[in-house]
Amino acid sequence: MKRCCLCVVIALVATAAAVPADDKKDGPIAPKETIKLFNGKDLSGLTPWLKDAKNEEAKVFTVHDGVIHVSGMPMGYLQTDKEYQDYHLVVEFKWGKETHGAKGVRNSGVLLNKIGPDRLWPCAIECQVAQGCVGDLIAIGGKDADGKPFPLQFTSETAIGADKHPRWKKGGEPRTFKGGQQWWSLHQESFKEVLDARGKDDVESPLGEWTKLEVINADKKLTIKVNGTVVNEAYDVSPPAGRILLQSEGFEILFRTFELHPLKK
Repeated sequence: MKRCCLCVVIALVATAAAVPADDKKDGPIAPKETIKLFNGKDLSGLTPWLKDAKNEEAKVFTVHDGVIHVSGMPMGYLQTDKEYQDYHLVVEFKWGKETHGAKGVRNSGVLLNKIGPDRLWPCAIECQVAQGCVGDLIAIGGKDADGKPFPLQFTSETAIGADKHPRWKKGGEPRTFKGGQQWWSLHQESFKEVLDARGKDDVESPLGEWTKLEVINADKKLTIKVNGTVVNEAYDVSPPAGRILLQSEGFEILFRTFELHPLKK
């Protein structure tokens, strides 16, 4: 009996050791120290997903000189292998030269709290990275295998501009988004989305320079900063946790910082 029990124990230990960390059902991680989602050397801890592409990941997402280089095509994303909650995300990005013939504004994004299956685009809250629109929030809904909508939404204080777009305004009218886009506070009403256009109040860095994007995800509330300026806020955020993604969306873009910091007490 003792020998049989010992064999069972050994088997259980071996099985537990073979289960990847993501499959242990530990739940989302709340950082207690800085977590470098990009280690500056390779894509360890990150997994690419591309639409209608085979063996193209190595060409779309590459690392050189301490930077993640995203070609922009085919479209897809690079996602964290783990889920996170209650974090301070810091991303630094800079546009590359390649536009793949597009005439619209350079476009990418950081998808937050992604849940559900991979697709283009998965259920998540997008923090927009596009010229003139850095810091917009977009609710990207989705349905589970039974056809039921995922519980994705956020609420924000808004004001409606002359262009009928809702913008974040502190003290404005509360509006709940289960889909659609919440523009950042000073998005220019007359802004024309043409290549390399720049709004008169944009806080994104000039073309060719690095922009610092911060997302503070705290207790079901999102605060978005661009180069230190708060540009958007949302509360009653659902889901409050999930994977974090960097988009490949038609334009070349570089990321040199992709890391999480613990929330300040």
